Amino acid sequence: MENKGSLQEVRPDEIEKRSFEIISREIGSVELDPLEAPIIKRAIHTSADFDYLENLVFSPGAAGLAMEAVLGGATIVTDTNMAFSGINKRAVERLGCKVVCFMADEDVRSAAKLNGTTRAAASMKKAASIEGPLIFAIGNAPTALAALYDMIAVGMLHPALIIGVPVGFVNVVESKELIMKTDVPYIVAKGRKGGSNIAAAICNAILYQCGGRDE
Repeated sequence: MENKGSLQEVRPDEIEKRSFEIISREIGSVELDPLEAPIIKRAIHTSADFDYLENLVFSPGAAGLAMEAVLGGATIVTDTNMAFSGINKRAVERLGCKVVCFMADEDVRSAAKLNGTTRAAASMKKAASIEGPLIFAIGNAPTALAALYDMIAVGMLHPALIIGVPVGFVNVVESKELIMKTDVPYIVAKGRKGGSNIAAAICNAILYQCGGRDE
């Protein structure tokens, strides 16, 4: 029998609980807003990166407004199929919400080519026509955030929430700063860090706070 050395014996259904206990212990005495804390902790859980304690920033009341949008049947729009796949569909369905990603749609490809934009930007413009509360979860494309900013600036769009966590080096920091200049509720990962997994984790944290998860 293989000697597993110092590995802990943990039941599969206890792994996540134990992980969050470790995160809470390592955060220590840092005081977090009670609605923001589960979002920050899930971002840390997904990435094992405690920098999110400092660089995940919320506009005033954003966490509560996000929950109101979800309970109002929001549509979550992602900029990657990876983020789409990472969002808990059972929680989405239980709360009467939807999650969509238009990146692979033929009309989005055509619009991007015609207008000389990225597919991410074109997919945001397509999503702007969706009725009801909109939550945009952007984990990859700065151009998606730039397109959202442009539509907000001319009054074409006013989302319930923008999750701005694209990762990378080109226009990433600048696109996040644009969103933080708007009057739209936001959750943004300042700096270069982020990713589709972080975008999905933030969405799931909000969904779970709204009662979307099996107990």
